[in-house]
Amino acid sequence: QVQLGESGGDLVQAGGSLKLSCDASGRPLSLVAMAWFRQAPGKEREFVSSMRWSNGMTYYSDSVKGRFTISRPRVGNSVYLQMTSLKPEDTAVYFCAAQTVGRGDYNLWGQGTRVTVSS
Repeated sequence: QVQLGESGGDLVQAGGSLKLSCDASGRPLSLVAMAWFRQAPGKEREFVSSMRWSNGMTYYSDSVKGRFTISRPRVGNSVYLQMTSLKPEDTAVYFCAAQTVGRGDYNLWGQGTRVTVSS
């Protein structure tokens, strides 16, 4: 059984920075991509950023482009999200997701880590 675990969420002031981590535990994964999504109170879950595992290409939503950076270590099935210039509207539960080979969408999800940005 593979599980994704997020960490790094916290309360931070507007303009501050946080780094989220997501680690996959269990059997080794053959990945297509890993991504971050977020869900703000009262809103639907939305895409934040993703990375294709084969070539490292990254994608960002317009709302975070230029402020957030997705990255991965040299080895292992982990992904990070460096968040800078945080805004109150970034307040949300951030979820890590993984798409494994043979699946057409993100099929593994973490439990989420809460980020609160105070004004």
